[in-house]
Amino acid sequence: MIPPALLAFSLGIALGPAPADDEPTRPDVLVVVGAPGSPEYGEQFRSWADRWAEAASAGGAGSSRIGDDEPGAVPDRDRLREALDAASASGSGPLWLVFIGHGTYDGRAAKFNLRGPDVTAAELAEWLGAVSRPLAVINCSSSSGPFINALSGEDRVVITATRSGDEQNFSRFGGPLSEAIADPDADLDKDEQVSLLEAFLTASGRVAEFYRTDARLATEHALLDDNGDGRGTPADWFRGVRATRRAADGAAADGIRAHQFHLIPSDRERSMPDASRARRDAIEEELAALRDQKETLGEEAYYARIEPLLIELARLYASLEAGEGLGSGSEAPGTKGTASGTDRDQGPGGGASETPSERDGEEPIP
Repeated sequence: MIPPALLAFSLGIALGPAPADDEPTRPDVLVVVGAPGSPEYGEQFRSWADRWAEAASAGGAGSSRIGDDEPGAVPDRDRLREALDAASASGSGPLWLVFIGHGTYDGRAAKFNLRGPDVTAAELAEWLGAVSRPLAVINCSSSSGPFINALSGEDRVVITATRSGDEQNFSRFGGPLSEAIADPDADLDKDEQVSLLEAFLTASGRVAEFYRTDARLATEHALLDDNGDGRGTPADWFRGVRATRRAADGAAADGIRAHQFHLIPSDRERSMPDASRARRDAIEEELAALRDQKETLGEEAYYARIEPLLIELARLYASLEAGEGLGSGSEAPGTKGTASGTDRDQGPGGGASETPSERDGEEPIP
């Protein structure tokens, strides 16, 4: 994310009144805890779910859980479908759907293991078909890679703990991810909030460090997909919060949309009306697309196209920062230790370059 105060300050745009848009809408978090299989896993899963509930509360989000209460007459699979039907009929803020548990893959269908009947990736895709809200689906189970292929779509972030259905050992990814989503140390671009992308990168790095420290062969490689191509990107394709590698066939990298999801937003983000946030996000996506076209456009055309976008973005932020008192001697929030506030040299570790759809090679992004 481009630091707001830096844009306003560097372009010399005067601060003005905030736009009179609607108040921001509230996100909702639904945590689904699967069948634990043993008391040890049950305790782990509950603690991970508790962290998500605490983060949702800290961020002012709605929060509900399925699967870690006393079993009732209605199977968890039916409760999940009913909850998703309700989510599609109400609310317009982002919906965060978090799966914590075990998964399986038989070579044809990937499943998340619930108490009672399981749910397949294809079934979940069907149930989510009517959800028009911005959506983040986070599957922290083993064998979860195929969920990216099934669920990828427009205005969706899909994260899986594994890169394929064949990574069937217990996945640790859910633990570090539940910590990172509310951990200030995961704020890689120092904008006073942790995005879903930053949590993914931090958790992937911590998982990779576990396997290195324990001298084990890594049996899980998390992926993130947010551009709708169903391919996914591993954490080691990023430098800071920017993907610096891409597939040899030129397919776009992921990360831009995931960096716009914040469960615990900063004060600045909280104060931003929905219409302003939507325009900000659209501008950032346009800028990212232009950055990837820089070599083919040529320098003069590139700067001619990004300048009006940067000016509009700076004006948007400046209008929201009235009264913040940013002066010529102030350091813009999110810019400490970096020229742009977004490209910090922080290698997250984790993952390999393979994805569910088998990317054919990779090359650096200019």
